Amino acid sequence: MSTVDVLNGNKAAAWAARLARPQVIAAYPITPQTPVVEYLTQFYADGQLQCQMSEVDSEHSAMSILTGASLTGVRCYTATSSQGLALMYEPYFRASTLRLPIVMNIVNREMISPQTVWGGPQDSLTLRDAGWLQLYVEDNQEILDTTVQAFRIAEHPEVLLPINVCYDGFYLSHMSERVEIPEQEEVDEFLPPYTSKHILLDPERPAAVDPLTSGYLLREYRKKHMAAQQAARRVITEVNASYADRFGRDWGGLIEQYRMEDAKYAVVTLGSVTGAVREIIDHKRNAGIPVGLVKVRSLRPFPSREVAEALGRIESLGVIDRNVSFGWNTGILFQELRSALFASENRPAYIPFVGGLGGEDITLDLVNSAVDQIVENASSGNQIESAVWLETNDARSLS
Repeated sequence: MSTVDVLNGNKAAAWAARLARPQVIAAYPITPQTPVVEYLTQFYADGQLQCQMSEVDSEHSAMSILTGASLTGVRCYTATSSQGLALMYEPYFRASTLRLPIVMNIVNREMISPQTVWGGPQDSLTLRDAGWLQLYVEDNQEILDTTVQAFRIAEHPEVLLPINVCYDGFYLSHMSERVEIPEQEEVDEFLPPYTSKHILLDPERPAAVDPLTSGYLLREYRKKHMAAQQAARRVITEVNASYADRFGRDWGGLIEQYRMEDAKYAVVTLGSVTGAVREIIDHKRNAGIPVGLVKVRSLRPFPSREVAEALGRIESLGVIDRNVSFGWNTGILFQELRSALFASENRPAYIPFVGGLGGEDITLDLVNSAVDQIVENASSGNQIESAVWLETNDARSLS
């Protein structure tokens, strides 16, 4: 029997980490991730979390400690945001290329400059090619469920890669909503203890880790790393299905589709903006406009096949990005999507929307405006290559 509580996103993440029974946690506080560390510390102080809690002096130290801990074969967890993620970049990259199944929540926040502490996934998206798996979630229940799943995904013998579960700072991290917390015994059955079989530092068996490597060996490492990313596509789907069978909540695996069965138009999203898009899709459906939603959950590995199949019959679509891809003049999700559709027989008209930067709201009116433009663009068949900015003074009324 699960427990129902009202949790903000950070506490949902902390609860997920507690339920997963990590053996080592090392984290450094940074806005808006700080409460995750505080909640975990309180769990530890109250005797509700049995692990080694490491108080570190920086995010670089946090990931370095977890690298060493994971090499000894124990389950590891951390969380960070923005500038903290940037500071840990060196060991962040090493954790993936050493194939260490560390789980890390990233509480998404804009990068400086100009100075900002508000929400936006620019921080994690910028590091999408550092070799980690990256999942993005919509609400606080999905934070908890996906973080628990993340340990099983990362530790799968065909994957063995670190994983990020990313959620929007402030919109989710500090907002509270109803969350079901599974019983510890149920999670223990779903997520058995981690046993490392691919690497294990042991004083009785001395070994060198990460020595100077030849090009030949590096190629082998990269080939196997890329193969593991592809294997993760299946594992993410299977773990989600297993979780749904046990706990009754199905998040779709790599992508989630909403009202796509007969859709002629589609909106593609990432993260918490999805909720506003669902509302407008229902509004448009009531007006007889066949629009649907594809929520991308897995950014790495990117679900290119699943996205192409979901959008195969669409006449026109729009991608809503809360980030930018410098040099492309669009958002990052749009670039990923366009690559996925490149080989498709049907390439719909598309619009790369960008909005909600620096914590600005993407309001219902803005989403409504975006859907109107998607529908209008179907008749022209235009594939727009530059960002269409979602700005409040351009919004169309819902009336």
